[in-house]
Amino acid sequence: MAILLGPWAACIAITVALVIQALLFGDGGITAIGANCFNMAFILPFVSFYVYKAISAGSLITSGRRVVAAGIAAYLGLNVAALFTAVEFGLQPVLHHTPSGQALYCPYGLKVAIPVMLGEHMLIFGWVEVLVTALVVKYLQKQDPSFLKAGEL
Repeated sequence: MAILLGPWAACIAITVALVIQALLFGDGGITAIGANCFNMAFILPFVSFYVYKAISAGSLITSGRRVVAAGIAAYLGLNVAALFTAVEFGLQPVLHHTPSGQALYCPYGLKVAIPVMLGEHMLIFGWVEVLVTALVVKYLQKQDPSFLKAGEL
């Protein structure tokens, strides 16, 4: 989304999608919408966009380097967003607990939250994101490269 629209427009588009998911499907929940939007609608598109721009700088819009850049950007953006999420989960037992010390929301600290969240994103979800993003960019390069020019700043 960030490659096609730019990071700011992607931020708005993803926020709208997350709000719809929360309101209509209960996915993520209303109380977590701020954290979800920060991680998935702010961190992810900005990291991905600027990694993509750095790797693809100076290449033609139809260059294979742009496909590789898109894949790398998707992987890094997703994993940085997952790291931020893991830190937010891992800090909850420290910040929100009963007087006896029992965690109110997430019972797992940073030592559990970070490896679990990053493990699944680095080993599974990140590679799915690489594949989908690279294939979409490759498809757009062949069908209508003007879509890839729209997100450039």
